[in-house]
Amino acid sequence: MEFLIVIVAVILIFVYNQILDAKSFIRRVNPFLKKFMEKDYEFLLRVKYPNQDLDINKLFEARIRNGVITILVGIFFLLITGSFSYMYVLFVIILGFIIFKSGYSNLKSYYKARLHYMDSMLPYYLKSLEILVQHYTVPVAISKSIDTAPEIFQSGLRELTAKIDAGDSTIQPYVDFANEYPVRDSMRMMRLLYRVGLGSNEDKHEQIMMFSRTVSQLQNKAREQKYKDRLEAMEKRTLMMLFVTGGGVLLVLFISMTLMMNVA
Repeated sequence: MEFLIVIVAVILIFVYNQILDAKSFIRRVNPFLKKFMEKDYEFLLRVKYPNQDLDINKLFEARIRNGVITILVGIFFLLITGSFSYMYVLFVIILGFIIFKSGYSNLKSYYKARLHYMDSMLPYYLKSLEILVQHYTVPVAISKSIDTAPEIFQSGLRELTAKIDAGDSTIQPYVDFANEYPVRDSMRMMRLLYRVGLGSNEDKHEQIMMFSRTVSQLQNKAREQKYKDRLEAMEKRTLMMLFVTGGGVLLVLFISMTLMMNVA
């Protein structure tokens, strides 16, 4: 037991003082470790940090390093406290895996929250755009709407208007905008908006009315989703309280049984 404590302590000291280069070791085994990289990890990083030059491998290596260090520290703690057992070691390994996965989980949560926010804000932006379209051409209406649009859409709207001003009169700028904000009905609404811009003076009113009805339907869906989200949030809080209470009771029972077994 003492020998294991010394080994783990020496490893931690060497890593801390950079005598043992953990980064170099991780790079050497990187081809194997890359198998653990999530398929959408790079995509999620690009979404969260769109204008930054990211070293994907370096960030992934940092996640692995944090997980390994967590496991080593946990095992060292078990050794010095005399609580070393296979069950505790398994718990430490699971904790290290959770630390490793937390970087990805945070990115995934950010992406889902971003999609949800865009999904909730798009109908209200389109409603304000609908008013402008009645008085201006579609490109001019979009340009005038940028300053009052939700901040999350502003960069995409600037790119959209820049492509149109550069002479692209096809549907592609609208499709690119919908792809950048892949929320419910964004593609359909951009196609409708493009058709409104193509309409002649005679049928423009009819196209605007169709656009207006669709926007109203989206607003109703957004309200229903908002109400549903509130109910789900309340249910999650209730389940969390039950889970914490039940988990606390089980943890106390587990610790009590472990102490009784050690005494016996």
